[in-house]
This record gives sequence, structure tokens and C-alpha cells, in this order.
Amino acid sequence: MLIRILSVLECTKFLTANRVGHLACAKDGHPYLVPIYYAHADNHLYAFSMPGKKIEWMRANPLVSVQVGEQGEGRRWKSVVVEGRFEELPDRIGHKLERDHAWAMLSKHSNWWEPGALKPVMPLVSDSAPHVFFRLLVQQVSGREAVE
Repeated sequence: MLIRILSVLECTKFLTANRVGHLACAKDGHPYLVPIYYAHADNHLYAFSMPGKKIEWMRANPLVSVQVGEQGEGRRWKSVVVEGRFEELPDRIGHKLERDHAWAMLSKHSNWWEPGALKPVMPLVSDSAPHVFFRLLVQQVSGREAVE
């Protein structure tokens, strides 16, 4: 087996081709890791969520990492890690273009909203549930691949 370093272009293509990653954030010296559904475009990962722990923690500390991986045949695998910064896209004046862009990128894929909108126990939700669109600015990217 050989471990190969991926170029920035290969990492970017891999991020664009995938939809699920693992978001790592931290607050008060404690790490938190959670899967997210995303869309990659223009050096950002766009995502959607209901308020909760990850949103609270990213608001407190906007530095994040995202790992996207793929298991191939046999011992083959590929992994890309993004180091970035959380940017909330609130539903207010001054953020409409970025929020509309996030919606457009995510909605290219069916059922894009489900992973961010569903919780293990669904509380009663009003029509004004405060969903959160956000993006992660890709500041650094690296990747590796195992090949036979």
C-alpha cells in the first residue's frame, strides 16, 4: 500500500463531489464532532442546521475543521481535511445574497434540508423555527489517499 498526498485541486474536486463530512469544533477546551451535510462552492462549505450545540459552539469559537472521507475497494481510502472559519448567514438585511447563494448550492441536491432539520427527539416546532444557514470559509485544505 502507498499513501499519497493529494494536490489542492484534487482536494477541491473531492469536496465538490461529496456531500457528508465530519465537523469538528471546540468550546472552552472541549472538542465536539458531528456529521454535517454540505455543498462546496467558491472556497466555502455551505450548510444548514437547526439551533443546537454545534451552532452555539461555532458562534463562540468560529475556528473549525471538517473531514470528508471515502472508503474504496480493499484497503483503498481517501480523506480530505479542511481548516476553516464559521460564518453565519442570518436572515436579515446585508446577508440576503450570501443566504440565497447557500440555498441555491444546497438545493441542487434532493432532501438537502433533512440532515440539518431533523433531531433525534422532535420538539413541537412552530412555523417560525429559527433555522440557521452557515458557511465555512476554507482557509486550508489537505488530503491523503491510500492506493494498492
